[in-house]
Amino acid sequence: MVATPIGNLEDVTARAVRILGEVSAIAAEDTRITSRLLARHGIRKPLISYRAPVERRGLPRVLSALDEGDVALVSDAGSPTLSDPGQALVEAAWAGGHTVVPIPGASAITAALSVAGYGGPGFTFLGYLPRKPGEMRRLLATLADDPRPAVAFESPYRVRKSLAVVAEVLPERHVTVGRELTKLHEQVLRGTAPEVLAALGDPPRGEFTLVISGARNKA
Repeated sequence: MVATPIGNLEDVTARAVRILGEVSAIAAEDTRITSRLLARHGIRKPLISYRAPVERRGLPRVLSALDEGDVALVSDAGSPTLSDPGQALVEAAWAGGHTVVPIPGASAITAALSVAGYGGPGFTFLGYLPRKPGEMRRLLATLADDPRPAVAFESPYRVRKSLAVVAEVLPERHVTVGRELTKLHEQVLRGTAPEVLAALGDPPRGEFTLVISGARNKA
């Protein structure tokens, strides 16, 4: 399970590069994106397409490749299985008697938390927020008394609506939004949800990571 850069191609570990050069094959969420990373490091390996939401279709090819040698699983950015394909493969690999090894690396989750500066006993990862406003409201309402900051991913097409719901359900919370983290047009915005909304470009562009501060201690 090899973590890849979340944007800047320099954010890959020496161990990840070594492993990608040693395995027999690489299962990739998007073979085109992975090919660019491999070319940057002079690596040529057979690529197996392993995409969501049809990842189970790719299972037989990956499991067959595992019978021949080690296989690396990579997503387009960050670690496999974290809002990316991989869970079905991990389960199948363990069930088949294989060993699953983590090769850690860059993470939008921890990158956003580090610049947000919110304290708390740990954090809550929400993945991508629900598309339906009612479901999103119910999810955010569960954070009302939680002292832990919460992290979520959002697309440029829905980030404004999501921040509006945050402002409605958790109006007292501070929000940090990371846009295009580690990339050329990286931007970090901090403030209340309405303040961040006002500072967003129109239309918003890029991929977004949201950090919502935790609930303050009540008297």
